[in-house]
Amino acid sequence: MEEFNYSLAKFLPFQDEEECTRVRKIKKEEICKHPNPDFKIRIIEKPEDFYLEFALDIVGRIRKANELNKKIVVIFPVGPMPQYPVAVSLINKFKISCKNLISFNMDEYANEKGESAPVNWPGSFQKTMREEFFLKIDADLRPPENQIHFPTTDVLSSYGKMIEDLGGADVCYGGIGWCGHIAFWEAHLGEEFGDDLDSYKKAGPRCVELHPMTIMQNALHSFSGDWSWVPPKANTIGPAQIIGAKDRSFWLDGYLGGGISWQRFIARLVAYGRVNTLVPGSILQTVPGTYTILSGVAENVEIIMK
Repeated sequence: MEEFNYSLAKFLPFQDEEECTRVRKIKKEEICKHPNPDFKIRIIEKPEDFYLEFALDIVGRIRKANELNKKIVVIFPVGPMPQYPVAVSLINKFKISCKNLISFNMDEYANEKGESAPVNWPGSFQKTMREEFFLKIDADLRPPENQIHFPTTDVLSSYGKMIEDLGGADVCYGGIGWCGHIAFWEAHLGEEFGDDLDSYKKAGPRCVELHPMTIMQNALHSFSGDWSWVPPKANTIGPAQIIGAKDRSFWLDGYLGGGISWQRFIARLVAYGRVNTLVPGSILQTVPGTYTILSGVAENVEIIMK
């Protein structure tokens, strides 16, 4: 194969070409062999099994908290969404009370002024989580409204403390963005911290400018490809809330079918690239947690011209 040399596009925050080349070569059969035994990677072959396992993880933790008669503090993401209806079905079928559940959503969209999206806007994470999860739980099983929290403008400055005052999250669920973000903690925010990982891991909730890759990713999966419809900013938790959780459970399902996955490379860079502030998800390597990958995402990184 003839060699063709070129530099990375300048808008990409992470510019280490050698590291990108190294992780790109990690094969599917190697991806679960992480050197940190506490960072557990697994592959699930079928989407229906993936979302069932995700739902079972959520429901199992709630059920265990009930058995211990204790509150469970959970940080939830909005996407991917298919696990929530499955979880609701299990909760309602087996009459699992969610009265002990205290929920904190990871993020919420905001406008250019930093004003968070209202609950009745169709793209609002508050609206989506209520309609697809909380309000579908039978009324007698549903968590009280005062135990459901979102990082809206009025509480953003105290959002981290709200979680800390409860002893931190018992589990933080999440995914990985195209630029490597966790929650909406974007890749370019690392420029503020440089190599100071200690300070980076202590950073808390804030309103952030969304990276162009995030705008395009979210346009693709939530806005019918209309990048003009995606808000420019978002309120988000920071690394402190993710690192501070007692456990982390991250799920990667960015497979579009036909052999195409937008998440295939970034899954590897996050899990196997050097830990750094320009690839936010890379800090997951430093703490215990699970990293579950849909098979279509785990496939080898290749050029596909079909």
